[in-house]
Amino acid sequence: MDILLDIFVLLIGFVALIKGADFFVEGSASVARALKVPGVIIGLTIVAMGTSAPELAVSISAGLSGSNAIAVSNVVGSNIFNLLGVLGVCAVLRPLPVERGIQRRDFPISLVATLFVFLLAGNLILSGKCSDIHDMAAPAGTLFLWNGLLLMVCFLAYVSFTIYMAKKNRVDGEHQEEPLPAWKSVLFIAGGLAAIIIGGQLVVNSARALALSFGMSETLVGLTVVAIGTSLPELVTSVVASAKGQNGMAIGNVVGSNIFNLLLILGVSSMLHPIQIGVDSFVDLGILFGISLIAYGFVCSGRTVNRIEGGIMISMYVAYTAYAIIR
Repeated sequence: MDILLDIFVLLIGFVALIKGADFFVEGSASVARALKVPGVIIGLTIVAMGTSAPELAVSISAGLSGSNAIAVSNVVGSNIFNLLGVLGVCAVLRPLPVERGIQRRDFPISLVATLFVFLLAGNLILSGKCSDIHDMAAPAGTLFLWNGLLLMVCFLAYVSFTIYMAKKNRVDGEHQEEPLPAWKSVLFIAGGLAAIIIGGQLVVNSARALALSFGMSETLVGLTVVAIGTSLPELVTSVVASAKGQNGMAIGNVVGSNIFNLLLILGVSSMLHPIQIGVDSFVDLGILFGISLIAYGFVCSGRTVNRIEGGIMISMYVAYTAYAIIR
């Protein structure tokens, strides 16, 4: 009976995600038209921050409750899913043009942020003493308050730079439609985001209960079920944005969300409570950086992620998931 209830809640969550994303994208696109800024800028800021809300809530809750495995693997798993799953599905459904700003500025910033967190984790593991009470033979590093502050400074610098570029690159010819009334845009964004967050939580909680009932470990749940569940807003929002012709918003959402996940979520989480990073998480961060380089290669090849490249991305995600399960 509990399994049937979890499946029902899972379906309700998916419905809330899809409808919420539809309203959220419509409201965000209207804001872009009203402010006369490229849709990609809205994707990198408002949309990325909104769709990253589930990851933020899950990682903070997991960190405070001592579930470090979920707190870290949720961020890493979500970023891997964003790059391979979200971009892959969008490209397979519809070839995804990449704007020059994403190619030359924002994606490289995402690469640098990934490398920075990877090197920070490696340094903490090498210099720290073992603090994993479950396996005293395995070294673990810890993200403390000052590490979180450093990540937050980097995050605020990125947001400030993005806002500066938005003001600098106002456009008049990109948006042909009239923007919605201000109150309606706010209602669409707030209502859509609420539905996305609530739907995401329903999906995560029900999927996590189903996964644990089948004997999956906490780390595996974090890397797969929770990571995919909290990334569903990015997936649905990017697919809907692409279907509506908002390609800049679709890819900007993915790149912005990945930067937010690494800098904002890990920063806030470690500021509130020390977070352990074990060797497995360090390895996954290295895999994430490698995947980021491959995805960036696709982004730079012809400035369009085509269907074949999208199919390769999806295949890579399936292979990574199989590796995570076997490990």
